[in-house]
Amino acid sequence: MADIELRNLSKHFGTLAAVDDIDLDVEAGEVVCLLGPSGCGKTTTLRMIAGLEDTTAGDIFIAGTRVNDLAPRERDIAMVFQFYALYPSLTVAENLAFPLHAEKITTEEIDRRVREIAALLDLSHALGRVPGRLAEGEKQRVAVGRAVIRDPQCFLFDEPLSRLDIAVRQEMRGQIKQLLNGLHKATVIVTHDQIEALTIADRIAVMRDGIIEQVASPHDIFAKPANVFVAGFIGTPQMNLVEANLIDADEDSATVNTLGQEVVLPLHAEVSLQGTVARRNAPLTVGVRPRGLAPASEAGPTTISGQIDLIEPMGAETLIHLRIGEKDLRVVTSRGHPAAIGETMHVAPTPGQVHMFDHDGIRIAS
Repeated sequence: MADIELRNLSKHFGTLAAVDDIDLDVEAGEVVCLLGPSGCGKTTTLRMIAGLEDTTAGDIFIAGTRVNDLAPRERDIAMVFQFYALYPSLTVAENLAFPLHAEKITTEEIDRRVREIAALLDLSHALGRVPGRLAEGEKQRVAVGRAVIRDPQCFLFDEPLSRLDIAVRQEMRGQIKQLLNGLHKATVIVTHDQIEALTIADRIAVMRDGIIEQVASPHDIFAKPANVFVAGFIGTPQMNLVEANLIDADEDSATVNTLGQEVVLPLHAEVSLQGTVARRNAPLTVGVRPRGLAPASEAGPTTISGQIDLIEPMGAETLIHLRIGEKDLRVVTSRGHPAAIGETMHVAPTPGQVHMFDHDGIRIAS
């Protein structure tokens, strides 16, 4: 089994640093998603690993071999593109078999591998069809099958599900995850879809402006964001991030002034403000996810109050927007929770759901 190592990797286009001195390890058998907004450098990073883009600086190692100077065909990788790039005049079986013809293996072995991959990807019924007679999800499965059929060192996926509708995308997420779990290869997937990253990846590398902001498991990316950017980028609805000034703190709670209100916030066991409290009025950013705010019957020392500005039904849940000055505070409640536009609503952050970031936007943790 092979792994992928990136060391001080950079790519500049003139004065623009598309990728800026990043380090990343992808272990054999591990799936790592590069996640971030458009223009963050994730696709450029993938193209450098594949050899489709030259590096400006740094090194790329695959299975311990430096591959910077190797052509794409010499790196023994398989890449699945956003666009399927299937041969329109060839059948599914012929598209799947095409990468094997260069390996000088017998026709019997080619047929065996085609049948095996087709069964794995639920394509056995479509082996005699050409791509024009396939549904979008089937085309994507053929593209994936063509990549995995020849047993390369590692896999690279560039936005593999972005062209599929929601229902097919959900189905394909599960199929790709199941397939990759059985292949035991180092895999890098580029996506801007956080749900895709959270469900498929073993680890996620969140990128912004050419740098990696955090690399962690899906759970830790969501529950322990390293900074304000990651906190605001991961999660739907988006985490509430509000500026605050620290008034007092102990081991279990912090009193802050935020949104023009003084409120006592319960602290997570991993958060310590004991060193920060020495500076009264120290600036902080407080983060609470919309599902981490619980409606309260009345105002109190642990509540934040605002006027209901917008109500968005979401099926089993309801997203309520509270207007507090110029700030929009998002709260998720159960379906049917009584609420009306213009009413005053009181909410209290639940224990374990309050995140604290220092004046530089870095997570505060003990």
